[in-house]
Amino acid sequence: MNHFLVLPHRVRSFVFGTCALLVAAAMLMQSGASANAAASADGAAAKELRIGYQKYGTLIILKARGTLDRRLAAKGISVKWTEFPAGPQLLEGLNVGSIDFGTVGEAPPIFAQAAGADIVYVGNEPPSPHSEAIVVRADSPIHTVAELKGKRVALNKGSNVHYLLLQLIAKAGLQYGDITPVYLAPADARAAFERGSVDAWAIWDPFLAAAQQQLHARVVADGQDAVSNRQFYLASRAYAAANPEVIKAVSEELDAVDAWGKQNPQEVARFLSAETGLDAQTLELAVTRYAYGVTPINVAVISDQQHIADAFFDLKLIPQPIRVASATLWAKP
Repeated sequence: MNHFLVLPHRVRSFVFGTCALLVAAAMLMQSGASANAAASADGAAAKELRIGYQKYGTLIILKARGTLDRRLAAKGISVKWTEFPAGPQLLEGLNVGSIDFGTVGEAPPIFAQAAGADIVYVGNEPPSPHSEAIVVRADSPIHTVAELKGKRVALNKGSNVHYLLLQLIAKAGLQYGDITPVYLAPADARAAFERGSVDAWAIWDPFLAAAQQQLHARVVADGQDAVSNRQFYLASRAYAAANPEVIKAVSEELDAVDAWGKQNPQEVARFLSAETGLDAQTLELAVTRYAYGVTPINVAVISDQQHIADAFFDLKLIPQPIRVASATLWAKP
């Protein structure tokens, strides 16, 4: 996600859920909190790693290649793969103990943490700011972000592009109230964009690439010099604390997949075309904007996440302020 062969970010999951979905999931998350630790611990004791993945991203390629399964099988650990439609549902599964590890973009972990999920960041891919953008139709009179004042902008509420929009309009000297946000999931946003019921669309790859290739959408501004747009790997705290060597093995295998993808972008596009239903030409454009290489979480990355969390709290998109650093294994009690 985000969101890729390695959708370092981005990838944004294939699709981010809406805030309403996250809020609805919060009650289930909180009620299942005590069960989560037990479930994760049981997973570790059973010598099984349960991975949540989405239809678009590095994990699905890792699953298909089978390298992680073979590596862990040699240690007596099986791998169970479960597909999720979007990041929020994946993190709900992580919190209630149905999976141990998964990947999402920047925003879903913030909403999950605000809802009480006991998750930890264990790795991230590099920034991919060009993989998300604000676009307009080819014949639109809008050419700058400042010209969005008074306009209707479609976006997925609570997603990475929500933060992108906040940052870009601030750089243009606008307030959030100067635009009219229209909160829509990508498929509905595309339909609204095509029929002209919104003036602009904030969106990420591969939807961004599809809009450019199929609708001839024009980029007004992307994330360059505005946002990082990373992809994150997360685990349940109980599983990560009990199984550091397994987490290390997963990170190494993901990094190897990234290295392969960097050298084989056309193969990545062809593979993802079969998985997503998008044409290879569209995916080749998206692949050119990927960033590659899994790295451990560090203080600078967590600081960037904290800025996003603070921005969402300021807009009352999350119910309380959070300390992102507490969702790390190295956090002080």
